[in-house]
Amino acid sequence: MIEIQDVSFDYGKTQGALHDISLNIRAGECVLLCGESGCGKTTVTKLINGLIPHFIEGGTLNGSVTASGMPVADTEMYQLAEHVGSVFQNPKSQFFNLDSDSEIIFGLENAGVAPDIIKVRLEATIRELYIESLLGRNIFALSGGEKQTLAFASVYAMNPDIFVLDEPTANLDTRAIETLREQIRKVTAEGRTVVIAEHRLYFLMDLIDRAIYLRDGQIARSFTGDAFRDLPEEERCHMGLRSLRPTCLNIPTCDPPGSRTGLSVEGLSCAFEKQEVFRDVGFSTGCGQVLGIVGFNGAGKTTLTRCLCGLLKEKAGIVRLDGHALNRKQRSQVCFSIMQDVNHQLFSDSVWNECELAAPGCSAERIEKVLTAFDLLGLRERHPMALSGGQKQRLAVATAVLTDKKVLIFDEPTSGLDYRHMDEVGGVIQRLAQDEQRIIVIVSHDYEFLSRICDRILTMESTEDGR
Repeated sequence: MIEIQDVSFDYGKTQGALHDISLNIRAGECVLLCGESGCGKTTVTKLINGLIPHFIEGGTLNGSVTASGMPVADTEMYQLAEHVGSVFQNPKSQFFNLDSDSEIIFGLENAGVAPDIIKVRLEATIRELYIESLLGRNIFALSGGEKQTLAFASVYAMNPDIFVLDEPTANLDTRAIETLREQIRKVTAEGRTVVIAEHRLYFLMDLIDRAIYLRDGQIARSFTGDAFRDLPEEERCHMGLRSLRPTCLNIPTCDPPGSRTGLSVEGLSCAFEKQEVFRDVGFSTGCGQVLGIVGFNGAGKTTLTRCLCGLLKEKAGIVRLDGHALNRKQRSQVCFSIMQDVNHQLFSDSVWNECELAAPGCSAERIEKVLTAFDLLGLRERHPMALSGGQKQRLAVATAVLTDKKVLIFDEPTSGLDYRHMDEVGGVIQRLAQDEQRIIVIVSHDYEFLSRICDRILTMESTEDGR
């Protein structure tokens, strides 16, 4: 089904390059690509779906890749797309429409499928993926996790032979991950082939037939599903891999609103385009504490972060810091927020300049120390948009660390991070709270991460029209 023979690829830089890769994947197999950030997982997926060599310019490719009987380098992309469906780490990069319904059927329409067949495929996709709640929605109003689910649905509607998934759970809640898990099980049972590059591993443990572990652009080890599931914990951690088992949160709930010290959020409500997103949210968190905020996709967690840092105006309620009520402008002066999609807040032409832009006047010694802590110093001259998803995430967190803001808000800070970098980011955040007495608020679906660093948890419930 998929044959990668003696392939080497060089982007023109060392990170993400591949060296002498050979891999055969049989029809109906579910194969996991795993390894630390920058090891080459995403590059392998691009070899299969044709982005290499058809869209990646300036690279050097040697060797051959065949997918579904087609030589990838010599096959037009529209032909490959009928057999190979891809879900990218950033779902917005593959959207072409403004509304969800049109997005689901875009690929079918583009392939010239008859309208009556399109209708049947749309209905089947909605029914089998349980996505009725996504119908008739503005794509720009969807949460990050909802966008990821929509991206998978648009691929599923095409009914391809091969599914290539690159970090599909990066922004999904536990319920959406379970839906994705069952869908992967369904398509493999139908004889479809699934290749998935992931850092979150627990949900795949009863699905994968093989696990391919990459390191520095090479296949370092290959496991059967059973051998991978039996990896000792110490060996897994040494390999830089996330937990193979689900994590339960056993963390005390947040303190009630009204505290005269630290951050107090009292009766906060917010609406987006006249639709109420959340209502009457209240909590307190003090200096030196790490508060985790959890809830299903669409509960309004990201909207809450935007409101807290002054990007959105509240419909009702008060935000206080050390007992003083803050308006939007004041909140923007004391809060620094790392967005779920960090591409929105990386502006400069190098990693080093990005740090200087975020913290003007910061000493070179401090920037160097922080970049070293996040394993980014060797990339100081690299353009931020040329980084991998995990590297961008770490850079965005590093810029937050460099600021002197009292309240730091992180929206999915571990998206795309492997075990080692998750551990490093968690350690830095804990030091910011404990040593520098900053107030830390973290929105995340990553229970493995939250269980390691949070002092308190706030669970947000969805409103009828929550986003």
